[in-house]
Amino acid sequence: MIVTGFHASRTHKLTPGQKTANRVLAVGRAPVEHGFAHLKNWRILTKLRTDPARATRLLRALLVLTSLEVNR
Repeated sequence: MIVTGFHASRTHKLTPGQKTANRVLAVGRAPVEHGFAHLKNWRILTKLRTDPARATRLLRALLVLTSLEVNR
């Protein structure tokens, strides 16, 4: 299931409730999008051809390294 926000147009303005719903959705989506953006910095992932279990271990290691770098 894909959850999308409310869209305004020239003739249809968003209600305060719709604006709040969009804000809540954005707050939940932002960390995920930032995480994917950080993972794209690792060039090794562009040519990754390996067993999924090994890829999972590699991604976990990269996540640790990325969080150490971001929290510096």
